[in-house]
Amino acid sequence: MSELLRTPFTVVHVVACLFLMLVILIQPGKSGGMGALTSGAAQQVFGGGGAGNLLTKVTWITGGIFFITSVSLAYMSTSSDSSLERRAAAARNAGTSKDKAPAKKSEPEKKPPTK
Repeated sequence: MSELLRTPFTVVHVVACLFLMLVILIQPGKSGGMGALTSGAAQQVFGGGGAGNLLTKVTWITGGIFFITSVSLAYMSTSSDSSLERRAAAARNAGTSKDKAPAKKSEPEKKPPTK
């Protein structure tokens, strides 16, 4: 079941990450930042203080989605059959089976001709 959810959760996680970066960059900081570019338009559309409240709410919601998808993806990766412990055990077993393989017969050493 987790294999079916892994791809949609990954897509939502990446979209939330990109959207969160965009929303954070748009917010006006103490020194303006990139929010200074759109502050005039934001005040006209949202009102004087509405832009800050809306962007803050969108940031919290997107951050929550990002957190939930992060925890879910981490849980799915550790609870599946391909966890790191099983991969490490398989790698150890593969390494020991290669060591037990019979060695190739080497050619006898050729002696230099004597005079």
